[in-house]
Amino acid sequence: MAHLLDDLVYPEDRTALFIDGANLYSAARALQFDIDYKKLLGEFRVRTRLIRAIYYTALLEDQDFSPIRPLVDWLDYNGYALSTKPAKEYQDANGRRRIKGDMDVEIAVDMMELSSSLDHAILFSGDGDFRALAAAVQRRGVRVSVVSTVRSNPPMIADELRRQADVFIDLTDLISLIGRPPRAPADRPRHDGDREQDEDR
Repeated sequence: MAHLLDDLVYPEDRTALFIDGANLYSAARALQFDIDYKKLLGEFRVRTRLIRAIYYTALLEDQDFSPIRPLVDWLDYNGYALSTKPAKEYQDANGRRRIKGDMDVEIAVDMMELSSSLDHAILFSGDGDFRALAAAVQRRGVRVSVVSTVRSNPPMIADELRRQADVFIDLTDLISLIGRPPRAPADRPRHDGDREQDEDR
């Protein structure tokens, strides 16, 4: 069965996926579905020449158990490259515990370094800070697609990034390809980087 990805992702293109883990998790959570990362990788592998799929996340190193650790370990053994760093904990002005784990610099460095070997960069993030990165990579002749959503409330995609992208793919259009069956809310793991999203988008 044909899917819109068939018109957006070309078989001969050298393609890389850059996945802003916390941002994508927040977008999927806002749409009330879980991503099946095995399906995600498989869909792109059959549609294009997938050079690399990189998942970026910050981890709370001082916790005995991090909710995101099982996912990170699974990704590491199942075809993804991992880029991690320690998350920083702090208190905001109201005394609330906050977690900061911005991976923007790591994503930008990797995308720029890989751009000479790519035809298509696919960024899974709605963070408006990536507009300049998308423009820089486009100037090198690389097509840039962005995956996020406008169908959450509020939208997870920054307007400036959506306008800069060559193609915008709404995450809701991928649910049938990469979504897991619904689970009870109590079973849904919390992502270490959840709390910084309102500040970083």
